[in-house]
Amino acid sequence: MNAACNDLVVDARGVARFRGRRFSCSIGRSGIVKAKTEGDGGTPTGSFHLEQIYYRADRGLRPKSLLPTTAIRTNDGWSDDPSDRDYNYRVSLPYAYRHETLRRGDWLYDIVVVFDANRAPVVPGAGSALFLHLRRNVGVPTEGCIAFARPDLEWILENWTLKSRLVVNPQPTACVRRTPQIQS
Repeated sequence: MNAACNDLVVDARGVARFRGRRFSCSIGRSGIVKAKTEGDGGTPTGSFHLEQIYYRADRGLRPKSLLPTTAIRTNDGWSDDPSDRDYNYRVSLPYAYRHETLRRGDWLYDIVVVFDANRAPVVPGAGSALFLHLRRNVGVPTEGCIAFARPDLEWILENWTLKSRLVVNPQPTACVRRTPQIQS
């Protein structure tokens, strides 16, 4: 899996690289998995795009980014129930199906970034609520998301480009500098 230098590359050691910087991050308790399933604790391998930022306006400033950014409302949730027709989408609470609450009591979801794992099309049971978010502590795994210290995630979002991708690869890889095509 080739990664460009403007891609955020995450490996199984919990090391991320982006635009010449190296970051510590947390990945899923089951490591990086090739075939993601709901509740397996794995972070899916692959190349992804960041879609949307949600943030707690009562706990910090709006993150600086080119990505669409929305304040989390008190009734925002995310369906993680494979039997729900809105599985792996934002929903309004209260909600009849199993879901995650985006406005949590702790700080983990003070910044939440949706990436397009299992999004187009959504396959029931193939993983939901896969986000970049804030990290609890160094070495504490997630349920499958990728988590960073707040200053690191804010820096990543501020320096994100329209060409950037999230590349999750079990093996450490070097970035490949893309050279512009010369037209003759």
